[in-house]
Amino acid sequence: MHTIDLNEKFEAISDRWNPRILASLNGQDVKLAKIEGDFVWHAHQEEDEMFFVVRGRLELHFRDKIEVLLPGQIIVVPKGVEHKPLATEETWIMLFEPQSTDHTGGVETPLRREKSQRI
Repeated sequence: MHTIDLNEKFEAISDRWNPRILASLNGQDVKLAKIEGDFVWHAHQEEDEMFFVVRGRLELHFRDKIEVLLPGQIIVVPKGVEHKPLATEETWIMLFEPQSTDHTGGVETPLRREKSQRI
């Protein structure tokens, strides 16, 4: 057990759309990612996913609406709901999701990572 400095961890991330595992608890991973630009439409059939914006601005596109998140705001995307993240500027996010979560929901894309690394 030790204190984790989020700013230090985010500063160590240089790429985009590549979530890193910060911590694990009760079968869940806490992940950090820097994002910018468009991601892919996807859904997680078995897992809910929580987004927390640390810095920047995140648009979560759903088939019927767009939710905009600013620093300090969160949203939980229920399992099975299609969504597409978009960041028009460099955005720092924290994700809370089950360890089994595939971050693209199985959609094949160059942005897909088979396994998240620990940071």
